[in-house]
Amino acid sequence: MQRQLRDGPRRRFAAAAGVVAAGAAVVAGELLAGLVSPSLSPLTAVGGAVIDAVPPGVKDWAVALFGTADKAALLAGMGLVIAVIAALAGIMEDRRRHTGVAVVGVFGLVGVAAIATRAQATPAALALPLVTGLMAAVMLRFLIGKLQNWAATPHAGSGEGSSRRRFLQDLAGGAVLTAIGGAVAGAWRGATAGVSEARDRLALPQAASPAPAIPPGAAAGVEGMQPLITPNPDFYRIDTALSVPAADPDTWVLKVTGMVQREVELDLAGLLAKPLAERHITIACVSNPVGGDLIGNARWLGWPVRELLAQAGPLPGADMVLSRSADGWSAGTPLDVLTDSRDALLAVGMNGEPLPLEHGFPVRLVVPGLYGYVSATKWVTELKVTTFADDAGYWTPRGWSERGPIKMSSRIDVPRKGRPVPAGTVMFGGVAWAQHTGIAKVELRVNRGPWRETEFSPGISVDTWYQWKLGVDLGPGQHEVQVRATDLAGKTQDEEQRPVAPDGATGFHTVRVDVRS
Repeated sequence: MQRQLRDGPRRRFAAAAGVVAAGAAVVAGELLAGLVSPSLSPLTAVGGAVIDAVPPGVKDWAVALFGTADKAALLAGMGLVIAVIAALAGIMEDRRRHTGVAVVGVFGLVGVAAIATRAQATPAALALPLVTGLMAAVMLRFLIGKLQNWAATPHAGSGEGSSRRRFLQDLAGGAVLTAIGGAVAGAWRGATAGVSEARDRLALPQAASPAPAIPPGAAAGVEGMQPLITPNPDFYRIDTALSVPAADPDTWVLKVTGMVQREVELDLAGLLAKPLAERHITIACVSNPVGGDLIGNARWLGWPVRELLAQAGPLPGADMVLSRSADGWSAGTPLDVLTDSRDALLAVGMNGEPLPLEHGFPVRLVVPGLYGYVSATKWVTELKVTTFADDAGYWTPRGWSERGPIKMSSRIDVPRKGRPVPAGTVMFGGVAWAQHTGIAKVELRVNRGPWRETEFSPGISVDTWYQWKLGVDLGPGQHEVQVRATDLAGKTQDEEQRPVAPDGATGFHTVRVDVRS
C-alpha cells in the first residue's frame, strides 16, 4: 500500500513540529517568568551566559556592527539557533522515538545551568527550564504522533484526509498560540514587575546643590548636530543585561562592605533624604570607536559617593571599590577617584526625572573621567571596598585594562556622512571631550593642510563635552577633513590609530566630504 510523506515533505513537517514545540516552550518560559522570576527567564539566562562566554573581540565586533541594538541581534541569533536545533529534533523524533525528546531535554538542562550562573537565580527560576522543557517534549511527541498517523494512513482515502487535517490544524494552532503568547509575554514580563509604575510614582527631591547654569553659547547652534544635553530616549545603552533588572525601589538596598571600619546599608528613602547634588556629566563607553556615538551628556541628580564611603571608613591598604549590579555585573573603580573632589554620584535622576529603567533605575553610579566598564554600574546594590590585587570587575579578566580613564577625543558631527554639500562655505560642527581635565581648543584641517582653530563653545564644566563649529570654504570635489583637540593641561589628542581594546580608541576623526558645484 502506498504511504504518504516518506521524503522531503515529511521532513519539513517534522521540522515544523519541532520549531512549534520549542517556540511554545520559550514563550511559556517568558510568561511563567513574569509570574515567578520577572528579572530572569531561561531565554535571558542563556543569553547572559553567552555574553559572559564570548571573547572580547566578538563583543567589540557586535557593538561595532549593531551598536545599541546588540542585544536584539543576540536574541535574534539565539532564536535562529534554537529554531534550527528544534527542527533537527523534530526530524530525529519522527525517525526514532525519543531521540528528539532527548534533544529537548538537553535544552532544559542548558537552561538550568545558565540560570545557576545568574545573580538573580532563585529556586523558582531554576525550575522554569525543567517545566518548559517537559512542555516542549510533550508537545513535540504529540505533533510527531499526529504526523506519523497521517503518514501511516493509506494515500487518497478518507482517513488520510482526516489525519492530514488534524495534524495541520494542530500544527497551525500551536504556531498561532505561540505567536500570540510571544506578544503577550513581552507586555506581561514588564507589567508584572511593577517597576515602571513605581518609577512613575517616584518624586525626586530638589537638589541641595543645583547644577551650575549652562554658559551662554555652550551650544554651537549648528543644524544637524547632537544637542548639548542628550535626551534620555537617545542616550546610548551598552551593558550585559538582556532584560532590564526589575529592581523594586521599595526593597532596594545598597550595601557597603569589605575593607571598611563599619558596614553601611542605605535604602532608597534614606538616599533621597540626603543632600543631593545635580551635575552635568558626560559618560562614554570604552567600546566607542573614534568618531562613534557611544557617548552622551546628561544632567544627573545624586549623592556624592565620597560621602557614603566616608561613613563606612575605608581601611588602610584599600585601593579599589568593586560595585555590583542587581544582575551580577561588576566594575572595579579606583578608590581615590570615588573619594576625591570630583562629582562621582550615586545617581537617582537623569535630566530632571527618575532614572529610566534601562539606565539603572532606581540607582546607578556616574563617575566623571572613567569609561563605563570600570565605573558606571547600573542597578547598583553593593560597593565592596577592596584591592585590585584581590578583586576584578567583570571586564578585566576578559582582556580589558584594569583602570579605564576616558581618553581625550573629538568628533565631526556635520556635515553628515554620505550627504553631499554645495560648494562655498561649508559649516562643520562637532564635540570634543577630556573629562575631568577640560578642553582648551579644537582644530580642523582639510586635505592634511594647516590646522585651523575652530569657534569653540564654552563648556558646561570640565566633566562634559564641548561643542565647536567652523565655516570652511571648499570647492567641488572630495575633501578629507580631520579634527583634533587640546586639553587644558596643554596635551594634544593622540593621533595614532588604536582600537577600542584594551583601554579605549585613539586617533583623529577623519571624514570625507563630497562637495558639489
